[in-house]
Amino acid sequence: MLRPFTILMLMMLAISTRAEPPGYHIETLAEGLNHPWSLAFLPGEKILITERGGMLRLYQPAQPMRTIEGVPPAFVSGQAGLFDVLPAEDFARSRTIYLSLAHGDERANHARIVAAELQGERLHNVRELFTSQPAKRGSAHYGARMAWLPDGTLVMGLGDGFDYREQAQRLDSHLGKIIRITADGSIPADNPFADQPEALPEIYSLGHRNVQGLVVDAARGLLWAHEHGPRGGDELNLIEPGGNYGWPLATHGVDYTGARISPYRELPGLVPPRLVWTPSIAPAGLALYEGELFPGWQGSLLVAALAERSVRRVTLGADSSFDHNGIEHKDANEGTGQELLFTELGERLRDVRVGPEGALYLLTDSAEGRLLRITPATQSGSANTSR
Repeated sequence: MLRPFTILMLMMLAISTRAEPPGYHIETLAEGLNHPWSLAFLPGEKILITERGGMLRLYQPAQPMRTIEGVPPAFVSGQAGLFDVLPAEDFARSRTIYLSLAHGDERANHARIVAAELQGERLHNVRELFTSQPAKRGSAHYGARMAWLPDGTLVMGLGDGFDYREQAQRLDSHLGKIIRITADGSIPADNPFADQPEALPEIYSLGHRNVQGLVVDAARGLLWAHEHGPRGGDELNLIEPGGNYGWPLATHGVDYTGARISPYRELPGLVPPRLVWTPSIAPAGLALYEGELFPGWQGSLLVAALAERSVRRVTLGADSSFDHNGIEHKDANEGTGQELLFTELGERLRDVRVGPEGALYLLTDSAEGRLLRITPATQSGSANTSR
């Protein structure tokens, strides 16, 4: 585990700057999106895009943006709405997609996962797979990012509901957790708390504030997550089954009033973050670059940031080694570096994804949001930003 001085060094990492034009080209593929939240790639160069206001859009090159019908209604208010979209691993055969959304109303609402079949431009056979418990008031901190683990199970990060942070430590609440279910919504028998009568069996890890990034390193069987801290203390975590990530018992952040939340940044039995961002960058999407268009980015984590209006490229030390549970044997942050990308856009970035061809795709978070595609600069060395 990392010691406090290691965390302090990570917080002080120098961010590289560019003296020359960037080696990439930014192209606008679509605009006029209403607070787009997530994107997913389908066969035939199609891209599904969720809008927080409850719409599911379909992008295809050289065609007008289309709206998918049959999407279940979401509770839309503040941070609540339609969130992530994730195709089934066998989508080409099953046509199944998974959506996460807020369900309910201002007085009682939940985070929910539904599955449905996409036929043409309509969803069919929409079915509920998971609904968080208990109900909460307000419209903040849902988490709602999803990912497939190598064994075919589905994980989703959940927020603490903002006013319910103590429930992040309770096993009878889904708030402030990462949960794991099967593709049909059942409970995996090997979930870490499945055999504890007082615990909700979907819980995979606990002690989270607001998980908005999940990505799987399938080659090493690792699950990376990031979460929003309060005022400072955003975290990048390597998720262990049954791990307790500390919120609100330990944190590098303070309350929005400046008041101390906890005197501790680390406690025995709690899994410390692998990286901390203070001041807060407000991390949103998370991707692992394994494409070929940007060889220098191979193996990097890419973090979309709302408040910082950037993507941070995080490189992990090449000498890191992990056992089969993802537990570190050496300091995985030895040689770690960070690079700021796409700050010239000056826009809040909600999601970052790696396309099938190795290009990078971004969603900008605004009432007139855009879908952007990043490719290497031309061979002449020119680079520009299409607005």
